[in-house]
Amino acid sequence: MTSELFSPLPLRSGQVLKNRIAKAAMEENMAGDGQLPDGQLLSLYRRWAAGGAGLLITGNVMVHAEALTGPAGVVLDERAPLEPFTEWAKAARSGGGAIWMQINHPGRQVASDMPGVVWGPSDIGVSLGKHSGRFGRPTAMTPRQIEDTVARYAVTARRAEDAGFDGVEIHAAHGYLLSQFLSPLVNKRTDQWGGPLENRARMLLDIVRAVRASVSPSFAVAVKLNSADFQRGGFDADDARRVIGMLEPLGVDLVELSGGSYESPAMTGRPADDRTQAREAYFLDLAEDLVKTSPIPLMLTGGITRRATADKVLDSGVAVIGMGTALAVTPDLPERWRQGREADRHMRPVTWSDKALASAAGMAQVRHQMRRLARGSSPKPGTHPAIALVSELRKQRRALRGYRAWLTKSRATA
Repeated sequence: MTSELFSPLPLRSGQVLKNRIAKAAMEENMAGDGQLPDGQLLSLYRRWAAGGAGLLITGNVMVHAEALTGPAGVVLDERAPLEPFTEWAKAARSGGGAIWMQINHPGRQVASDMPGVVWGPSDIGVSLGKHSGRFGRPTAMTPRQIEDTVARYAVTARRAEDAGFDGVEIHAAHGYLLSQFLSPLVNKRTDQWGGPLENRARMLLDIVRAVRASVSPSFAVAVKLNSADFQRGGFDADDARRVIGMLEPLGVDLVELSGGSYESPAMTGRPADDRTQAREAYFLDLAEDLVKTSPIPLMLTGGITRRATADKVLDSGVAVIGMGTALAVTPDLPERWRQGREADRHMRPVTWSDKALASAAGMAQVRHQMRRLARGSSPKPGTHPAIALVSELRKQRRALRGYRAWLTKSRATA
């Protein structure tokens, strides 16, 4: 069975994706000693590489060793040894597809028990009602901290290319730092990084310029952007359209559309304002509107599990379909689609009324499947979400001890 889904896609950089299917980024939280990729991640990505996707995008790799989304996050900064990343890239390219590294800074979305820094455009914390204490209280970034962070993204991108990755994806969605700067609800600055959208987008645009200048022309540069934050008065589809237009002159190859944040987890299909409750392709309606004017190819991620849905997304004008959870459960799904088959199992849904807790449990379920894949085991999507969440919390506590020790040692030798 052939269709546009399995046709190549040439990009602006000259890179050609072998098909239109991408493994979207999922935060693995599986770093080994020294916050580096180890055998677990290599095994996991070999499994995905064999599955037939034209593009694999890593879970977020952190640009700042003192600012992690979780204690088992991978860090690639100027001090990190390159060999583990070179091995990771080789493993991910073993199936003939491209491998891009998603690079990120959490900003204010840092757990309150984590060492390091909690920064944001302003000193506005994450609001999750009774769960708000899970996150640290941010301090507003100084101009110097903003400039240093721009430079960190460029360093990470250059080193990713040196390690053999084919591109990077700059994460500006899901409520992380760059998404925070874009949001009028979080960014209350009155200087050149706040106020009108042109100012709120400044940090993202500066990072794209710095990254593009630090890598070769054939190295892909992509951006992950919210189609909307799904919070009243927040970043919306009109803002997304304008930002895409700002990115076009800067040499961006692809913009991945998603949505939501920890405060409104639309990326799990459960936004705070209930404006989208689609079972599949959560953000397709917004993407169909954005694709009409986008000068950059778009990738859509969020809830795609069936071939018919993927074809519908491509028919809308979207260039690449991204899948996360579906490939954690069925890592060879692209090859199955090529053969005319579908997935024979799906993740057990989390139906808890507490959306913040349900989102955390859903992510824990996905990580549980990824760890099974890394061990060479079959996924077990029927695992109860409560069991997955408890197991994840235990692993995170152990990882936190290791991260604290590593960070203390790193600071002492800096």
